[in-house]
Amino acid sequence: MKSWFEYNWQVRDEWFEVYSQLSTEELIKERTGGVGSILKTFFHIADVELSWIRAIEGLEDWEPLYEDYQTLEAVKDLSDGCRKQILGILSNADVSKESTVVCVSWRNEPLVYGEVLRHVIAHEIHHIGQFSVWAKELDIKRVSANFMDRGLGQTLLQEKANRTIL
Repeated sequence: MKSWFEYNWQVRDEWFEVYSQLSTEELIKERTGGVGSILKTFFHIADVELSWIRAIEGLEDWEPLYEDYQTLEAVKDLSDGCRKQILGILSNADVSKESTVVCVSWRNEPLVYGEVLRHVIAHEIHHIGQFSVWAKELDIKRVSANFMDRGLGQTLLQEKANRTIL
């Protein structure tokens, strides 16, 4: 699964670059889809990703406030910080955790560790599609959603050899 997290992070960084050309007004403009605006959607992706990963590890949820991240640069810094935490948390996760039953504070039903990881990956891919629609509406460059040609093939081979989740 490491390759899918890396894919999401690469694509997210490319979207940060594309949207850096927009004014703050465009970034905070309410839009159809996402969580209301481009900036809020970037914030939401990073926040949700870290919340889920911390929760399935039994760690306290850290809830950043959107009001503290009012520029694209600030949200990018948040995203980078969340990524470092996630890498640290999941770098020790191996395939034995895949079927571990976990509980999170915002759900009554137990979940499965691997299922949550896949949910987090799919969640970002969903929002990547929204970024693409908005870019088309704004007539700006769109980021390729292609998994190939991102240098992730080697990661897949390493995962298979190491039998690790991340």
